[in-house]
Amino acid sequence: MEAVYDGYISKYVNRKVSEPVARLLSKTKITPNQITWVAFGIALLSFISFIFGQNIIAGLLVQLSSIVDGIDGSLARMKGIASTFGGFLDSILDRYADILIVLGLTFWSYFNETYPGIWLVGFLAIAGTICISYTRARIDSRYRHLFDKGLKSLASRDIRLFLIMLGAVTGQAYFCLILIAALTNLVVLYRLIYLHRYLVAGSSQSESAS
Repeated sequence: MEAVYDGYISKYVNRKVSEPVARLLSKTKITPNQITWVAFGIALLSFISFIFGQNIIAGLLVQLSSIVDGIDGSLARMKGIASTFGGFLDSILDRYADILIVLGLTFWSYFNETYPGIWLVGFLAIAGTICISYTRARIDSRYRHLFDKGLKSLASRDIRLFLIMLGAVTGQAYFCLILIAALTNLVVLYRLIYLHRYLVAGSSQSESAS
């Protein structure tokens, strides 16, 4: 099974809560897939809260969803029931949750802020969010670790959701969307450039050795 990657927020904030909760749940009949659905449900509640103008509640729910999302994997490992389908389900629901959360933040910004181009910024934030996940999913597993450190990891899901939480709670949705849009798309571009150079360098070394 692939090693679990923890971003900075997940490692130093979320895991402080999710790991103890996972240990408690490991003594129950609750399954990792059920926790995956709970995390998605919280993200859906966050979207609804944004729609109804409750930005602080929505922001807190975003962070709660991020924390709960870390429980399912830990629970699966503790119970020894990690599965390919479980990981697949988690990845799919995470993408839907990401879209709902950013879309909700965009809706709130549109109805509560007066800045220009809100929908364009929201679209770029959603596009960047999807592409960040896609670049990690599409890269050969042999090279996936390259995205786990440095600038290439700065737009990880835990960081994105933490930034959205801060933007929502402080009522600065528009600038948060700009930050998410810029961060995700720039990291995608950097990953493309870095991987190309890495593979070209590796190919040149192989030719030299032969």
